[in-house]
Amino acid sequence: MSSPKTIRWGILATGGIAQTFTKDLLVDPNTRGVNNVKHTVVAAASSTSKTRAEQFLTDTGSPSDAKAYGSYDEFVKDPNIDIVYIATPHSHHYQNAMLCLENGKNVLCEKAFTVNAAQARKLADKAKEKDLFLMEAVWTRYFPLSIYVRDLITSGRIGHIARVLADNSMAADPEANWSDGKHRMVNPDLAGGALLDLGIYSLTWVFQTLYHTQPVNTRKPPKVLAALKSYDATGSADESTTIVLTFPRSAEAGGDAHAIATTSLRVATAPGGKEDVPGIRIQGPKGEIQVYPPAFRPTRTRLVLKDGTVEDKQWPFPGPGKGSGWYNGFGGSLQPEGEGHGMYWEADEAALALIEGRKEGKFESLAESILIMEVMDQVRKQGGLVYPEKIESTEYPVQL
Repeated sequence: MSSPKTIRWGILATGGIAQTFTKDLLVDPNTRGVNNVKHTVVAAASSTSKTRAEQFLTDTGSPSDAKAYGSYDEFVKDPNIDIVYIATPHSHHYQNAMLCLENGKNVLCEKAFTVNAAQARKLADKAKEKDLFLMEAVWTRYFPLSIYVRDLITSGRIGHIARVLADNSMAADPEANWSDGKHRMVNPDLAGGALLDLGIYSLTWVFQTLYHTQPVNTRKPPKVLAALKSYDATGSADESTTIVLTFPRSAEAGGDAHAIATTSLRVATAPGGKEDVPGIRIQGPKGEIQVYPPAFRPTRTRLVLKDGTVEDKQWPFPGPGKGSGWYNGFGGSLQPEGEGHGMYWEADEAALALIEGRKEGKFESLAESILIMEVMDQVRKQGGLVYPEKIESTEYPVQL
């Protein structure tokens, strides 16, 4: 057996999600049954200071010879970087990704991919022009749990999908927790609001079950009807959004299918964090698949069939294991000792794509990422949600 190929990562931005990703990235892939790739970090960049990048590399346990940069312009010129993980707010994704692509770097860019579909199309065009890999980092799509759900659907166990209900909401008490209005969740200058940050996961579940499972040559964009409630404290950010989607299908494929995707900063999918009600329900004439919250990192599924069959499954997140003294998590909370957060699976996919010469992800093409951005464009248009011109712009470069 050939030895695993090592992929050299550069980390652009040093915030919380970058730390979570990088710590997961450096876990031995053998702990999750992956033996054809390895990951290392060769560089990290902070837009504020080299010192912050140095501290980030220390905090994440990155190799001692990894380089720290105090500017993104210097960072993208590092010849040792095979691929860049972009971890800035989505308001900055377009400018940051374009910088990387223009400098010949493959890119894994956090979700939401961009602020609007026009930006996403421009990035895809630039990646094609430069013959580079580009993928939206929708980590949930690469979970074994998600693969299992998609396989259940295509196996026909619940029949043709008729309806999907998907929610990703949290009772965040935004006025109390983000009282100055500058937090990325509510700040219009950072494309804040429920839709792009939380609602992307509701749409992810809708698309990966109702769209991605259809044959490529028969998939059609959905019709979209949306209702949006503005977050009054900062104006141009949504507090709650509800989306009704109709996916056209042939009569042989079950006819049109419906989905409702919801998201909110005001109420929770499962109050009290009990995770005792399904946040996603995928329904067909023979039964339904239930996925329990949180939608972005679910650990439990239930298959309920018309004949009375019930199949419960728990989905572990492997890592160094108990006794390792290793912890990872996000947003101030940690997973149990030795348990990964789950961001390594998307990194494995990106690494494998580089080895195989593919230019996009296996479980979400660039075309599908763009289509989801088009849906969110329609939602924002129907709800009257507009962000500042500088972050909606497709011009490059623009100083943000």
